[in-house]
Amino acid sequence: MLRTLRIKNLATIEEIELNLKKGLTILTGETGAGKSIIIDGIRLIQGEKGSPDMIRTGEAQLSVEAIFAGTARSSVSEETSETFFQRILSNRGSGRGYVNGTLVPTKLMQENGDLLVDIYGQNDHAFLRKKENQLDYLDAYSEALDLRRETARVAQDTRKLIREKTELEAREKEREQRLDFLRYIIHEIEEADLKPDEEETLHQERNFLKNVEKIQHLISEALQLAYMQDTSISPQLSKLQGLVLALSEFDFSLKEMLSSLDSFAIGIRELSDHLIRMQGRDGESTEDLERVEERLSLIEKLKRKYGKSAKDILAFLNKSREEYETLTTSSEKLEELGAAINKSFVLYREKAKALWAARRNGAARLEKDIENEIGFLGMQKARVRIDLQSTLSELTLNDKIRDTGTEEVEFLISPNPGEDPKPLRKIASGGELSRIMLAIKSIGREQERERTLIFDEIDSGIGGKIADFVARKLQKLAASHQVLCITHLPQIASFARTHIKIEKQIVGDRTFTTVSELNFEERVEEVARMMSGSRVTESGLRTARELLERNSGTVLNPDPGMKGFVQ
Repeated sequence: MLRTLRIKNLATIEEIELNLKKGLTILTGETGAGKSIIIDGIRLIQGEKGSPDMIRTGEAQLSVEAIFAGTARSSVSEETSETFFQRILSNRGSGRGYVNGTLVPTKLMQENGDLLVDIYGQNDHAFLRKKENQLDYLDAYSEALDLRRETARVAQDTRKLIREKTELEAREKEREQRLDFLRYIIHEIEEADLKPDEEETLHQERNFLKNVEKIQHLISEALQLAYMQDTSISPQLSKLQGLVLALSEFDFSLKEMLSSLDSFAIGIRELSDHLIRMQGRDGESTEDLERVEERLSLIEKLKRKYGKSAKDILAFLNKSREEYETLTTSSEKLEELGAAINKSFVLYREKAKALWAARRNGAARLEKDIENEIGFLGMQKARVRIDLQSTLSELTLNDKIRDTGTEEVEFLISPNPGEDPKPLRKIASGGELSRIMLAIKSIGREQERERTLIFDEIDSGIGGKIADFVARKLQKLAASHQVLCITHLPQIASFARTHIKIEKQIVGDRTFTTVSELNFEERVEEVARMMSGSRVTESGLRTARELLERNSGTVLNPDPGMKGFVQ
């Protein structure tokens, strides 16, 4: 619902503010007063293109602000109880649009604006601009929204499977090359037969082989000291053990010390045995060193390619084996995806067929309902046809799988006998178009989210009984929507819950458009003027009063926040 509309420096409007209510709001005023300028302001909020010519003479920019109750579906900010729109145009030709204080592109303003307000005049509204909106309406009328959601879910599942298969097929061309590469990697690492701690052992072996002569010399000296001479450690230690053993007869505490000497003797013997084994490697040759160097060189080469250590290389080997296994089974995956796609596509066709049947039956009923409604609105000879084109019978997996099913819809009408049905958007008369949209909205209003509906030119070419029917339809529609209507007919104005008068005033050499919400007595006078012209008579006032009392019911006091500025 549109709560507040502020317009500044638009054409003859210097600054006005409208605080609007629920129900039916009527805007009246003499021709040229500026009623259409207010509609132009709302169009700007909806993202319609503006121009510097719209800016009030002498001003640098115009501004339009609107506050709507509720949150637009494509709102750019966090959800709040209100949505705030602002549109600014400068005399340099630049413009900016904001939603809830955030700068947004014009397209996003259009998306938000179309969700919250519809203007029904000549080619003004989203219902005519977008066929998908007509399809939404038909589905709601046909009670097919649940079936449409099911169709959309299956369509999304089918498209997802098709994408997966397409991506896998694209990778298939690279698969053999990748498999060859993986085979090479696996073979190279497996052939090396790496051990996790092998590199450290090889470094020790290389160090030994590069220093054999020095090592043998050191071993010889160590063995000489250990046991090979009478003065070596081992013989001398044996003598020491014997002496201490003899002395322990006289000092028992020495027996405990003998165990330390025994341990030391065992250590010397083990050390000697190890040195003798090292000495036995004297026969290792230059070929052994070359073998170790080659092995280390191979490990270094693998490290540069596959990891920083032998452990990393072996981990890379396991990963390559897993990828190889996955790629070798991809052909099976393709077959599985193909079968899943066919199954999902069959289900999609079933859902789409059921949706098509619901739409076809609903379209036949809706044509009759619209014809009946517009007959009451002065278009008794008009004929309505809902053109429903389906591609279901020719649908293949190569075609687009749409969430909305396989149909496109276009509302057609023949306003007069003998004329071929034409799309609604091609109807020449704005008044006829507004009445048709009033009929369509009246039929389907309970299916739609609440929004602001604005009817312009709806009273063009009608009067009398038909005008009364139009007014009652507007009043009925206003029970579920906020409805704004620009009218020149007193019959329609008398049904308003809120009546706003738009006037043009000339002060000095400047023109100003002002707005004011009328109280009951002011409404009587305005309706009387609409009935009899500029000269209002007592008889006209009585008739206007009777009309208002009969049609408007309880009349609320005007909103003190409604104001227009005049210099």
